[in-house]
Amino acid sequence: MFSVQPTAENLELIARQAVEGFIIGLHKSPFHGFSVEFAEHRQYNPGDALRHIDWKVYGRSDKLFIKKYEEETNLRCCILLDTSSSMQFPKEKNKLSKLQYGCIAAASLLMLMKRQLDASSLALFDNSVYFKSDCKSAATHYRTLINKLSNTFDYESEGKSSNISEAIHQIAEQIHKRSLVIVISDMIDDSEQADVLFESLQHLRYNKHEVILLHIMDKKQELEFDFENRPYEFVDLESGERLKLQPSQLKEQYLIEMEKFRKSIENQCYQYNISRLEIDLSEPVNQILNSFLLKRNKMD
Repeated sequence: MFSVQPTAENLELIARQAVEGFIIGLHKSPFHGFSVEFAEHRQYNPGDALRHIDWKVYGRSDKLFIKKYEEETNLRCCILLDTSSSMQFPKEKNKLSKLQYGCIAAASLLMLMKRQLDASSLALFDNSVYFKSDCKSAATHYRTLINKLSNTFDYESEGKSSNISEAIHQIAEQIHKRSLVIVISDMIDDSEQADVLFESLQHLRYNKHEVILLHIMDKKQELEFDFENRPYEFVDLESGERLKLQPSQLKEQYLIEMEKFRKSIENQCYQYNISRLEIDLSEPVNQILNSFLLKRNKMD
C-alpha cells in the first residue's frame, strides 16, 4: 500500500505521497482556488494584470485602479481522532494499527487542506478530548499538527477506554462556525451507550456542521474473525479482560453480533445524514481523500 514502511519519522512523506498520487489520479482537478474578499484599491502600475482593474471606477474617474483582495479560506475542518486502547489493534510487527492508519489518514487530509488553503484543526480523544488545536490555515499551524500526529503515531496506552459521545459533544460546543467535522474511530464504545453516541453526532448536525465518519476496522480479523483454528488468548485492549478459547467456539455468534453492530451504525448515520466510510487497514488512503472532497465541494 505504501512505497516505504510508515513510521512516525516519515509520516509527512507518506501523507504527501498519498495526496500527490490521489491528485494525479483525478480525471479533473477539484481545486478551484481560494475565495477572496475585496480589501482596497491601489493605483495601476504598468505591468499589472488587466483583469484586476476596476473598470467601474475607471468609468467614473477616468483613472486606473487595481482591486486588492484579502485571502479567505474556503473551509473550516476539524479532524477528531480516536486514540483509545482499542485503536492500537492489531499489535503485529510490520502491520499498521488502526491508530497508525488513522494518523496517516489525518495527516493526508491536513496535507490536502493545506493545498486548498483551508483552515484546519485537530482533536485527540480517548475517554475525553485531551488535545484540541485552534482552526487555522497558516503553514506553521499545519507543521504543528503534523508533528502532533507524528508523536501520536506510536502512542501506547493501557486500559484507555473511548467515550466517543463525550468527545463529540465537547467538540460541538467548541466549534462556533460552520465546519466539516471528520471523526476517525473504530467506533468501539460501550454498546449500551449507542443512543447517546448518535445523540452527540446529531448535536453536530444540529449546529449545521457536515460530518464524515471514517470507521476503521481490520476486515480479516475484526469483521470476518479469520483466525486459525487453534487455541488463542483474546485480550480486550481497553478493559484488559482475557479470554482463552478456540475461534471456532465463538465465530458464529461473533459474526452475528458484529453484523448487528455495523448495521446499527450504518442506519444511524443514514438517519442523521452523516457520511460513513468503512475503512479496512489494507485499503489505500485515496478513498478517504475522495470522501473529503465530495463533502468539501458540497460546502462551497
